[in-house]
Amino acid sequence: MVIDFTKMEGLGNDYIYINSINKNYEKIINNIPKLCNRNFGIGSDGVILILESNIADFKMKMFNSDGTEANMCGNGIRCVGKFLYDKKITQKHNLEIETLSGIKKLKLYVKNEKVIQVEVDMGKPYLNPSEIPVISDNNEVKIKIDNEEMSLFCISMGNPHAIAIVDNVANVNIEKYGSLIENNKIFPERTNVEFIEIIDDENIKMRVWERGAKETLACGTGACASTVMCNIKGYTKENIKVHLLGGSLNIKWNKDNNHIYMTGPATTVYEGKIIM
Repeated sequence: MVIDFTKMEGLGNDYIYINSINKNYEKIINNIPKLCNRNFGIGSDGVILILESNIADFKMKMFNSDGTEANMCGNGIRCVGKFLYDKKITQKHNLEIETLSGIKKLKLYVKNEKVIQVEVDMGKPYLNPSEIPVISDNNEVKIKIDNEEMSLFCISMGNPHAIAIVDNVANVNIEKYGSLIENNKIFPERTNVEFIEIIDDENIKMRVWERGAKETLACGTGACASTVMCNIKGYTKENIKVHLLGGSLNIKWNKDNNHIYMTGPATTVYEGKIIM
């Protein structure tokens, strides 16, 4: 069995993309950890399958590198738009993509017949603890790690996020704290973890520990969640730049419709074939 794939990245958040329209993809799903292994496989943060949809233009099915299915990925969905347009599967500049977090609307920016940047309507943030989910009376929680108390602000962007403000993101022991927070018992579905440093009212730095994937170079939904938290707490404006290890995203919280808009690049790395 030979499967064509495209390796793509959004700010270094890299995934294996496979056109699965009218194709059987069960064998791919069963081999995701092997495909994502950076020593013995292709190497990636996960796998994204592109499928037909009955309610949108296309459907995105996303898996973390450990094989668990995820709801959505902001960096990943930008690359879905580029994949579909660059491969001439569609020539629409405005797309609707079905995800487990609902239908997301994409606006493609094209240069020389290739997509260079994508704006995504990421939908509204969820602050109710039961919707995140987090076992708490409110979305601001305190947990103890090695007798050290940490304050977390919890938000869902269709997937759960726990955000901690730190003085310097470069000094965070993300392997330790990311894993312990992700798997803390107050998060029944585990959680993504963001560590953010406030630069000024228009810029923040962020490192992210992604649920099921460990630290990655960028996370679009995490950048959106962090923007909401910073604005609610009065640290930043509604339209800010989020600086991640892999680059920067422009995030805007439009309070008129309570939707978050994310704009950033999408890049094709290489193409190849998987023999299974």
